[in-house]
Amino acid sequence: MPIKKLIAPFYERLALILIGFCVLGYLVVMAKELIDPMIFGFLFAVLLLPVSNFIEKKCRLPRSASSFISILLLVGFVGSIMYLIGAQISNIASDWPMLQSQLKDSIANLQGWVQTAFHINAHKQMSYVNSTADRIMASGTAVLGTTFGAVSSLLLFYVFILIFTFFILFYRRLLFRFITWVFSDENKTVVVDIVENVQKILRQYILGLLIEMVIVSGMAITIFYIIGIKYAALLGIIIGVFNIIPYIGIFTALLLSTIVTFATGTLSQTVTVAISVIGVHAIDANFLLPAVVGSKVRLNALISFIGIIIGEMIWGLSGMFLSIPIIAIFKIIFDRIESLKPWGYLLGGDYEFKESAQKKMKTE
Repeated sequence: MPIKKLIAPFYERLALILIGFCVLGYLVVMAKELIDPMIFGFLFAVLLLPVSNFIEKKCRLPRSASSFISILLLVGFVGSIMYLIGAQISNIASDWPMLQSQLKDSIANLQGWVQTAFHINAHKQMSYVNSTADRIMASGTAVLGTTFGAVSSLLLFYVFILIFTFFILFYRRLLFRFITWVFSDENKTVVVDIVENVQKILRQYILGLLIEMVIVSGMAITIFYIIGIKYAALLGIIIGVFNIIPYIGIFTALLLSTIVTFATGTLSQTVTVAISVIGVHAIDANFLLPAVVGSKVRLNALISFIGIIIGEMIWGLSGMFLSIPIIAIFKIIFDRIESLKPWGYLLGGDYEFKESAQKKMKTE
């Protein structure tokens, strides 16, 4: 007599899945200090893997040397970009006397407007400014201590990322063999396919971020040139670079652009620049980020948006950066396991059915 295979009801399976996600989320939050830099190191390792393989094979260097040189190239590339931005910012120093004069005139005009609109004379305004400055200076030690601690933690975080990147590159074959060895031989083909697609998708995600940065910089530079801002190119590049940092980046870019415009232009230009920066950010958050970055990892806009919010709730800024590539990894796994394909479809969308239908029409 054949034995019937019992299948649990859907609500029981869903409950187990939700419980599993809750437990996984708790473990991820508790192990943030370890997992956070390790995932960033994994992303950089995937990005540098072709470079490391090229150096190892063409230059006939040991794996440790090729991994170290790849990391040095990445650090040099990022450092050169930061140096280029810093060099352009230093050009403002040549116009510093003019900026000081313009800033003083703007402050005087602002004081006159406040006095006319709110009937507060200049003496009371300066008294309030001086008292506020005294309070800030009184708490300066605490502010400096907090800032120093934050900078030290950030530098240590970057060092851990580079260390994890090196070790993942160095032990990449060991890790790959371990992953394929854990699973049975009948699943080896699926596991290899998942690993290869994860590398491909993550590289496309990083490419999407670069494309997004270029588009945002181009939009900002064009708008600033139309408005007639003096440092249009510099401010546009700063907005594009800072825009990839969620929340804090847009506020930093907004603050820098408005201060520079206020010191070099008119009040109407300053207001226009502020509105333009907010508008560019709104276009990027609602259209460019889901379309450009989300499309590279084959996620629909809804899942991308929800993932960014959940990532911020769990890990803050790091979670917002890592949410999309992590969801993309889950989608690759779901698409290749029969029982999890509906979840992969949920993360992707109807375009998969359209692509499969087009392939069938071509074959027919």
